[in-house]
Amino acid sequence: MVGEGGKRRVMHIGLPKLSGDQLVEIGEIAQETVVREIFDALRRSDVKDIEVTARINRGETLDLELETYLEVPVFVKVDVDRLVERAVEKAYEAVEKRLKELAARE
Repeated sequence: MVGEGGKRRVMHIGLPKLSGDQLVEIGEIAQETVVREIFDALRRSDVKDIEVTARINRGETLDLELETYLEVPVFVKVDVDRLVERAVEKAYEAVEKRLKELAARE
């Protein structure tokens, strides 16, 4: 059996206008943070597959959807769901911090 985990969570943020480049930056921050957190906990050889997808929808609020899939071999003793959840939480914290920085500039 292989350890697998996946999480999807949406964060709603009301903010001033952001440029296309800033929206891309927000998505990249989220993805990079998830990957960094996972590889801080696991060696690269412990990961069979990892996929992190960030989707941003801009309406009255800014919706950031993070979808993370992580697969590890059965011999890797890790709670995959907990690891992914922690990585996603850290990603939302990093995004929130960056959004506050951007909002403070206006």
